[in-house]
Amino acid sequence: MSLAHGRTYLAIPGPSVVPDAVLRSMHRASPNIYEGELPDMMPDLLRDLKKVAGTNGHAAIYICNGHGAWEAALANTVAAGEKVMVLATGFFAMAWSRIAEARGIVVDVLDFGNGGTFDLARVEETLRADSAHGYKAVLAVHVDTSSSNRNEYLPLRRILDELNHPALLMADCIASMACDRFEMDAWGVDVAVTGSQKGLMCPPGLGFVFFNDKAAEQRRALKLVSTYWDWTQRAAPEAFYQYFSGTAPTHHIYGLRTALDMIHAEGMEAIWDRHAALAGAIWAAVEHWGQDGPLRLNIADRALRSHAVTALSIGKPSGAELRRWCADQAGVTLGIGLGMANDDDPLGEGYFRFGHMGHVNAHMILGLLGVVEAGLGALGIPHRAGGVTEAAKALSAV
Repeated sequence: MSLAHGRTYLAIPGPSVVPDAVLRSMHRASPNIYEGELPDMMPDLLRDLKKVAGTNGHAAIYICNGHGAWEAALANTVAAGEKVMVLATGFFAMAWSRIAEARGIVVDVLDFGNGGTFDLARVEETLRADSAHGYKAVLAVHVDTSSSNRNEYLPLRRILDELNHPALLMADCIASMACDRFEMDAWGVDVAVTGSQKGLMCPPGLGFVFFNDKAAEQRRALKLVSTYWDWTQRAAPEAFYQYFSGTAPTHHIYGLRTALDMIHAEGMEAIWDRHAALAGAIWAAVEHWGQDGPLRLNIADRALRSHAVTALSIGKPSGAELRRWCADQAGVTLGIGLGMANDDDPLGEGYFRFGHMGHVNAHMILGLLGVVEAGLGALGIPHRAGGVTEAAKALSAV
């Protein structure tokens, strides 16, 4: 017998749960794209979007996913034949590097595995050796959605400044923005990218690129940027259509407007605190379960864990079996072990992920954990019972 009938819960790390208010705002007839409400809302929308990123710089919106935002960031800053450094701590930094390579950019990858963060001494050594300043940018992922690690940017900014290295510091914030603390200007980030489908609580389809004046100057030095990817008119349009290089993503804009209203009504500090508290409850449950079984958090160091996504190891084939049980028997979809395959587990069946980003609250997280604990029991996977109780204790202490 399945108990999955009823409203399902998509507990994957994006697309995240879309609030009913956002869905209602999108459920409307197609609007006028030449004048009136839709064009008039854009200046305030960009202002409020930049508040989420923590920047007084520029913002460009693209009709694309995060891969498109990656490409936009590179198209405006690095020419074919020029060089970038990629700091990899998981699947998505490597994916960004492949976008760069496809554009003819020379890529040097410093791979630090998928269980920790950067080796800053190695980063400094590599940049110091670049005395000719060949690197045009340093690319790093704030939260890697596959490994669930969180990286810091202030140490990278300090290294670049101490070496007087002009490379742009670029941040992929697709999994983290509006979930984990990110302060673009305060941390010295030159370019940041994100998407609509995670902490911004909208359906997939919009990519965002934030950039400062230093990055804008690098754009002006390029001889060739395609009309579509060029952020110049998007960030400072003379006509409404130039925000999007053509027809606007009309209903996404209405949804984003409502999502931004919700974000700023709660407040960024409160949002960061909420995500931290809910993540702490998840960690408490998993650490308790794992005392008598194989379940482990992928990131051992709490200080390096994302507050938006949690990657877990349980051993093959238990990860795949648990995901299937949760979906079929309880209506809860867990994330796959993306990018975590290895020689012993070539299909990544021993890994899974929790997405806890955006429109999530205590009862959603406790429900998720209750289903997982039930699945562990139903499948006979060794664990110490009582993880949900530990999660509840963690929340009650907030």
